[in-house]
Amino acid sequence: MNRIPVVAVSIGMATGIYAVSFGALGVTAGLSILETMLLSLLMFSGASQFAFVGVVATGGMAAIATAIASAWLLGVRNGFYALRMAPVLGMPGITKLLSAQLTIDESTAVATSQGNESAERRGFWWTGVSVFVFWNLMTLAGALLGDQIGDPANYGLDSAAAAAFLGLVWPRLSSSKFKLIGLAAFIVALATTSIVPAGIPVLLGALVAALIQYWGKK
Repeated sequence: MNRIPVVAVSIGMATGIYAVSFGALGVTAGLSILETMLLSLLMFSGASQFAFVGVVATGGMAAIATAIASAWLLGVRNGFYALRMAPVLGMPGITKLLSAQLTIDESTAVATSQGNESAERRGFWWTGVSVFVFWNLMTLAGALLGDQIGDPANYGLDSAAAAAFLGLVWPRLSSSKFKLIGLAAFIVALATTSIVPAGIPVLLGALVAALIQYWGKK
């Protein structure tokens, strides 16, 4: 039985639950429902969206440049995912824009966990589309509910997407080397969270992982 659709829809639903939090935070930060929805439809990168509305909430629209910079820093990792997925997807010309929009943590993780290129493509598209649909539906729900649901963190919604992603990554840590790389990246990202701007800890953790992998091959 092909489990890719089941896994993809499950991840889409888990990530969508997290989007309720974003929708509520977007409108309470001063964005309209339309503006909040456009961020989910066009930016479609959860961490970047939260970074954007977080800055707007504290600094208002006057801090828009800082908000964009923070969102961009967190979105840089998607560019690295694209380098991995582009040869597999083989999208021609302008159609690359569609695959680029769906190149996120979840779609890349499901794709790269498959055993061959055909399965990787199915995993990417099933997961990318599922997350996109559920993310936007739940963003709308959160934006409409707004203050009525209180602090979304009280319901643990901020943990849903992280838990789903951890479930994808964990089986791939199949050797002591990979476990060491993951632990080192985690420690660096955690240690720098409070001392550098949003987005930088993720990039530093990725850099550490890449360096360990590189030097391990020498």
